[in-house]
Amino acid sequence: MVVVAHQDDEADPGRHSTTTTEQGPFCVARCTCGWRGPARRARSQARTDAENHTGE
Repeated sequence: MVVVAHQDDEADPGRHSTTTTEQGPFCVARCTCGWRGPARRARSQARTDAENHTGE
């Protein structure tokens, strides 16, 4: 069984929570608000994209 949290289930829906996911040779930053950063080869750049998104 897979449990998937929905955006409506968040404790604080206004808060952005980002993660990075690897897709083959690329890394992508994603947020609970639905934002998705560009695919990057450098994990550090994907993390920077996520930090820039949450700082907006």
